[in-house]
Amino acid sequence: MSLRGAFVDLVLGGTCAGCEHPGLSLCATCRNLLTTATPYRAWPDPVPAGLPPPMATAEYGGAVRGLILAHKEHARYSLAGPLGEALALAVRATLGPRRAAWLCPVPSSPSTVRERGHDPLRRVTTAAAKHLRRQGFDVRPADALAVVRRPEDQSGLSAQRRAANLAGAFAARSRWAERLTNQPVIVVDDVLTTGSTLAEAGRALSARGIPVLGSAVVAATRLRAPSGS
Repeated sequence: MSLRGAFVDLVLGGTCAGCEHPGLSLCATCRNLLTTATPYRAWPDPVPAGLPPPMATAEYGGAVRGLILAHKEHARYSLAGPLGEALALAVRATLGPRRAAWLCPVPSSPSTVRERGHDPLRRVTTAAAKHLRRQGFDVRPADALAVVRRPEDQSGLSAQRRAANLAGAFAARSRWAERLTNQPVIVVDDVLTTGSTLAEAGRALSARGIPVLGSAVVAATRLRAPSGS
C-alpha cells in the first residue's frame, strides 16, 4: 500500500476493498487470499479451441472479486501490487522449470482505458513482472497485442457466443512480432470466465509465429472442469 493511501485511510477512514472491514484499504486476511494461495489449473468447461493452458491463483468470488473490481472499476491503485503478487504466483506455476518469459496482457480498447482512467491489467502485469524479477526470474511485460475490432459486451453471452464475439478481435503489434519470435510468452488476464478472451489472445500471437507457453490469471470462475481434464 502507498504512503499516500495509508495516510488517506488513517485520516479520512477507509474500508478493505475485499471484505469492507473498516480500516486499511486491504486487510491482512484479504491480502493473504491473494498472496498465499496455491495456483491451480483452471480449465473452463467447455474448453474453447486454442486456449493456452490456464493457471489461476484464486477463485473469482467474494473478497477476491471485490479486490479485482475495486482496482479495475474504482481506480484503487494501491491494490495493483497485491494483485500483481497473485498473478505472479500463477505465472511462476506456468513457467515450471523455466526462469524467463514475456508477459503479454490481454488488451483493452483505447476507449475502455479512457473510460476507466487507467489500464488496470497493464498495471497488474507490470507489478507481477517486478515481483518475479525480485525473485530472480527474467520476466518482463510485452504490450504485444492490440484490439483491432471491438467486440460487443460479453455480459450474458454463452461460451459459444463469447468465442464468436471475440473472433478476430485481437492482433499482434508488428513491432513486437519479430522481437518475440522464438521467445516464451505467457498471456495474462485478471479473470478467466469461459476462456474465450485468452484463446483469442493466444490465436493472435500464434498467427504471427509467437509461441505461447500458457495463460495465467489472478482468478477464475467456478464454471470449469476438474483439474487435469
